[in-house]
Amino acid sequence: MAKKPKLTQRQKRQVAANRARRLKDKVLESKNDLDTATLTPGRVVGRFGKHADVENAEGTVFRCHIRRTIDSVVCGDDVLFDTGTEGDSGVSGVIEIVRDRRSVLTRPDYYDGVKPIAANIDQIIVVSSVKPDLSLNIIDRYLVACEDIGISPILILNKTELLTDEEFIDAKRQLTIYETLGYPLVYTSCKQGDGIADLKACLNDKVSVFVGQSGVGKSSLINQVLPDADELVGEISDNSGLGQHTTTAAKLLHFPDGGDLIDSPGVREFSLWHMPIERITWGFVEFRDYLGGCKFRDCKHLNDPGCLIRSAVEEGKISQARFDSYHRILATMDEHRPSYTNPF
Repeated sequence: MAKKPKLTQRQKRQVAANRARRLKDKVLESKNDLDTATLTPGRVVGRFGKHADVENAEGTVFRCHIRRTIDSVVCGDDVLFDTGTEGDSGVSGVIEIVRDRRSVLTRPDYYDGVKPIAANIDQIIVVSSVKPDLSLNIIDRYLVACEDIGISPILILNKTELLTDEEFIDAKRQLTIYETLGYPLVYTSCKQGDGIADLKACLNDKVSVFVGQSGVGKSSLINQVLPDADELVGEISDNSGLGQHTTTAAKLLHFPDGGDLIDSPGVREFSLWHMPIERITWGFVEFRDYLGGCKFRDCKHLNDPGCLIRSAVEEGKISQARFDSYHRILATMDEHRPSYTNPF
């Protein structure tokens, strides 16, 4: 049997585009065939493997199958579903339609391409801590992602009780640049209760999602602001120094006085290989005043002659630490970029 000829990159892109178009047409056909008047509006409050928990307007939660023609379902999605009748497995409905999202947080996955994490959110709570080690580069990665999708971030430095007075002063010094750039910053300690009231005030009447490395204390913070949530709390590995995953499925939790919180599984490293370099550059807000003004259109903003961003760094108008962090992000993009990217 003759071997099939290898497809060129252009042919592969065309095949992927045709497949996406066929899938979109199939979804539209299935929507047109449905009598939406018989479906129940709801909101996804949990995602567990092949199923999702959907809450209706009265607060009743139904565990549902997901129609195969639906591309993705995440916490925060507004959906139309058929309540159905509960079967032996406890599944009592089917999600038929996912309504248009007003916002969506995604993260790149090495094997599955770009994956959505949460939908219809107002703000992203970026949690860091002094253990594992405080990494400004990881904070910068999250901030670039926030800027790219246009969702406001709030920065949290957790576990401050582990710092001496001198170390706390040094941590504040390192983080001052973010406050200068206009990012809200809250220092918290779950053991001592420091900053918890400030954090609660930030969460009122908002739909928020917590992101951050495993082990930074996201679950502990959620237990502080929502004591009834009873989130599992993990420990730091003595061998690796990394946090242990304690949140295994995304959940949407309600605040008694209004507002919601989406807790998603932690990621130890947040890569940005799925974004064009231009978007990463734009994600550093202090760079924007200088974009388009460099001597060369293809300026790499490093040692290029006539680079306005580099000049701004030398003049103290842009932080050297942020400038270095930007180039570390670019330098590691190819290391984390998979050889195959899922077009869906």
